[in-house]
Amino acid sequence: MEKLMKPAEYAKELGISRQAVYAKIKRGILTAKNVDGKLYIVVDKEAKKEKTPAASEIKKTTTSKSATANPADKQTDYKALLDAKDETIAVLKDTVKDLKESNKQISTTLRSEIDLLKEAFHEMRTLYVHQLGHTENSEAIDVEEHEATPEESLVEEAWIGIKKFFKQLGITKEKQQEKMTKALKKAYKKGDKRLAKEKGKIKINTAVDYRDLID
Repeated sequence: MEKLMKPAEYAKELGISRQAVYAKIKRGILTAKNVDGKLYIVVDKEAKKEKTPAASEIKKTTTSKSATANPADKQTDYKALLDAKDETIAVLKDTVKDLKESNKQISTTLRSEIDLLKEAFHEMRTLYVHQLGHTENSEAIDVEEHEATPEESLVEEAWIGIKKFFKQLGITKEKQQEKMTKALKKAYKKGDKRLAKEKGKIKINTAVDYRDLID
């Protein structure tokens, strides 16, 4: 019958280090099983019972061995102990190597993540600056669009056409009107600010004086 044991429990029961247990798993000496993401050692209970002698027998055997022990046996025990230590050292070296590789991979990943963050920050900054500039331009356009158009200005400043202007001044004679019209057009072409043009027609600002053009 199979029994599942944690590596730490198995190591404690056999009196060896956990690194030695992992080394045995790695080399195929021990059978391991992954259950719910956790590693367990597969132990055969029946085989363990057969291989494991009773406590009284172990005690007797130990007593008899100690009584008949010779230097050669002690040397063998020391050799087995040294072999176990060598195995543990080898496992530790492998563990250190694996940790170094893991740290190297983590460092590389972190550097990549930092580079990605820098690029993302640069892109966001560029977009923000572009958006800010676009907003300022939009506000400037809105201000320009809300400025008074020539038509609005003409209405606010009471701009009138030439015929209405003649009517207000009481100029009825055709020749006088023609002369006055030529004078107004000539003044407009010269850049006289008192005159404006709307839809191809001269407009006159009634808020200013035109005696210099009439006389």
